[in-house]
Amino acid sequence: MAGFHILTFGCRSNQADSAAIRASLLGSGMAECDSPAGADVIVVNTCTVTHRSDQQVRQAVRKAHRENPSARIVVTGCYAQRDAASLAALEGVCLVAGNAEKARIAQLLDAGAQSEAPAGRVFRLPLTQISGAGGAQAAPRREIPVPPMAHTGGKTRPLVKLQDGCDNRCAYCIVPSVRGSARSARPEDVLAEMRALIAQGFHEIVLTGINLGAYGRRGVGGMRLPELLRRIVALPGLGRVRLSSIEPIFFDGEVVRLAAESPALAHHFHIPLQSGSDRVLRAMRRPYDTARYGKLLESIHAGLPDAGLGTDVIVGFPGETDLDFEETVRFLEALPLSYLHVFPFSPREGTEAFSLPGRVPPQVAKERMARVLGIGRAKKLAFRRRFAGRTLPAITLAKEEGGCADGGTLVLTHNYIHARVPGRALAPNRLVEVRIGEGGGETGADTPAATLP
Repeated sequence: MAGFHILTFGCRSNQADSAAIRASLLGSGMAECDSPAGADVIVVNTCTVTHRSDQQVRQAVRKAHRENPSARIVVTGCYAQRDAASLAALEGVCLVAGNAEKARIAQLLDAGAQSEAPAGRVFRLPLTQISGAGGAQAAPRREIPVPPMAHTGGKTRPLVKLQDGCDNRCAYCIVPSVRGSARSARPEDVLAEMRALIAQGFHEIVLTGINLGAYGRRGVGGMRLPELLRRIVALPGLGRVRLSSIEPIFFDGEVVRLAAESPALAHHFHIPLQSGSDRVLRAMRRPYDTARYGKLLESIHAGLPDAGLGTDVIVGFPGETDLDFEETVRFLEALPLSYLHVFPFSPREGTEAFSLPGRVPPQVAKERMARVLGIGRAKKLAFRRRFAGRTLPAITLAKEEGGCADGGTLVLTHNYIHARVPGRALAPNRLVEVRIGEGGGETGADTPAATLP
């Protein structure tokens, strides 16, 4: 029996896509291997958001071929959609499949094995066929399928992908060019997959999408995310459901009200900001200002004081001055955030920002990164200390997700605090209550200890 291994880069939507690829390959009769070294087929599911992500993909492909030269390497995902030819030229690559072809990897591999086609074959549909963009070239496709997600690749919490693509045109973002326009899954398909995962014993399920908050705004009968969530939290046997990132312009206050009513909806929201300077937000083509964003986070904090609130920040956007950066620092310090994800600006050819003047010198961007990362560490530590001595609902995670050196168990609380239960080897996928300890280190980098009440 042939074996495969999947390497995944990038966002939760990519992780969900990898789960679908995994289910397809298992269904074709292949077996999953623990590492690339023993695999006959290595699938690399790529991200292309930054130059660094591209570099990491190329390094992974070269390493996989070097360590397992007989394996057939398949490259798919956003980098494959953006620059298939470059990836097809890498040694060891037998197939490059764009985003629309991910579901067909098993069939494409089978067809390739029965032919004498040269290495590096490319299967990449034009963007118009992925998303329906382009008018007469293709009928609009506003729906996506919901493949089975039970094969999580060692992760405790399966991902259900409700939505793909994005209609926004942020100046720095390549994603609409490689993912297409916004499409959503049918509510009945989402609910059916949720029921199946509940029946298989999963206790926390994560809902994800490229632009999750835009769910249902086009093409699936008008059901928006809050209404779908109401149906999900009413499902018998559901433990907990968690949302991935939601853009601020699509965050509906009904979600907060539902979380306050139902213990099944995690008190954790990730809402990208990108900059705390209104001038930079305008240059980024972000459709909000800091006043609107701040009001949103304050309203969530007022309705759910225990909620974990995270955000994304880009430093070094072209034209970002010292004053712009200081505005960002002050704004971040004032927000009720519990953690930050911080990225340096990465120019992507094909985006508006690629040709903007005023590139920030690398050393300046590095210094700004360090400062914002420090704010993030302080926010995380302060948030943890708020809950020291309190008991919170949590789920136990698998050892592959960060086991404890002392044989203990890593847990994730409903409001996104990672904690460790020392000396207790608990099975993953258990809903538990944990009392958060006082620890966690002065920098906020260490994981605090927790106990079972």
